[in-house]
Amino acid sequence: MLSIHGHEVLQMMAGNNYTESSLLEAIEKRFGKNAKFHTCSEANMNAEQLICFLKLKGKFKPVNNSGFTVNEIKICRH
Repeated sequence: MLSIHGHEVLQMMAGNNYTESSLLEAIEKRFGKNAKFHTCSEANMNAEQLICFLKLKGKFKPVNNSGFTVNEIKICRH
């Protein structure tokens, strides 16, 4: 099975606000319910694990009590 880099999820988030549940729904809609994800330091994550990982790494920023969006300065560009 092909693994999708977490950067693709962060790029998908740009310009949109999410809650954890709406982000999970958007990821599953775009990449499929059984998609696997990796990052520069982790591999073999499902969408829920990826969301937790990205949250812990500070990749999200709050948006006026309406969830969060991607913290674009935290996206590594390599």
